[in-house]
Amino acid sequence: MLLNSCNSKTSHKDNTPENTSPTENIGLLLTPPEGITTPEGMIWVPGKAFVQGAKTNDPMAMPREKPGHKVLVDGFFMDATEVTNAQFKKFVEATNYVTVAERPIDWEEMKKDLPAGTPKPPDSVLQPGSLVFNKNVKAVVNMNNYSQWWTWKIGANWRQPYGPGSSIKGKEDYPVVHIAYQDAVAYCKWANRKLPTEAQWESAAQGNKTDNIFTWGNDASQLSAQSNTWEGTFPTQNTGVDGFTYIAPVKSFPPNDLGFYEMAGNVWEWTADLYNHNHYKQLDTTKPIINPTGASTYFNPQSPYQIEMIMKGGSFLCHASYCASYRISARMSTSKDSGSDHLGFRTIATVDLLK
Repeated sequence: MLLNSCNSKTSHKDNTPENTSPTENIGLLLTPPEGITTPEGMIWVPGKAFVQGAKTNDPMAMPREKPGHKVLVDGFFMDATEVTNAQFKKFVEATNYVTVAERPIDWEEMKKDLPAGTPKPPDSVLQPGSLVFNKNVKAVVNMNNYSQWWTWKIGANWRQPYGPGSSIKGKEDYPVVHIAYQDAVAYCKWANRKLPTEAQWESAAQGNKTDNIFTWGNDASQLSAQSNTWEGTFPTQNTGVDGFTYIAPVKSFPPNDLGFYEMAGNVWEWTADLYNHNHYKQLDTTKPIINPTGASTYFNPQSPYQIEMIMKGGSFLCHASYCASYRISARMSTSKDSGSDHLGFRTIATVDLLK
């Protein structure tokens, strides 16, 4: 499918996107202040006005992405890539941090997030682990039943991404996975970083544009060349046309025009925003929203008991027939204590953090 191209050129004289009036950027950080140097591995995202959420020419936009609305977001630094195994290993070695997927499960704590009366699973099941994609699924009866292609794997964690016996040896430059929200926050605290808000994430994904559907523009036919997603029939056959059947090392695909890699596909990325299915519909869209920080309350009608955070970017499992979440506006949620082999993160640094 080829979408109508509506890419706009960018003026490099004042860092203001063509379809954004300069007056809209007044007061925003367009360049780093004097004395602030770019941290290693990070890229400056100029402050700008852009359309957050669904784009008018995106036929795959979902209700939770609507309506698209104009936002003003200050400049900030963001990691050029997802945090890698090598980077996360340095954090663990420096702090002796133990991730959620490696900790013993506390049933008394877990049941607080479950419907009243939920029976306790057998102790043999209540063991540390994480979700792993089932590579051997042959057929699917109901696409709404995701348990057909997900498996709870005891012993799966960031060191052993596919369970006992697996390893990240030789995969130091792969995105770290099986990271729960609090794991990502702990890393950020150690590194003097933050998780991006959804608006900051979309600002970086847009690059020098303001109304793109994808990180590379609006041409869906470029998907295989630009991102690591599911090619073939989901979830039973992945042809690997894009060069990878599952997770890929960072910098495997072209960056967007600001220099950010794999903001479409590969692994989902945590953000700092609470998920609220109706949040965009509750916004006042008559004027631009300045530095939005997301919903103040959590709401997901399909998962009312656990607090979930927004994740962005899609993963190697995304396919047009299922979620098409390789689009910039796509937003999914997962509980704060969840991890999987297609969920990681990248960090940001604001000017205030670096002063």
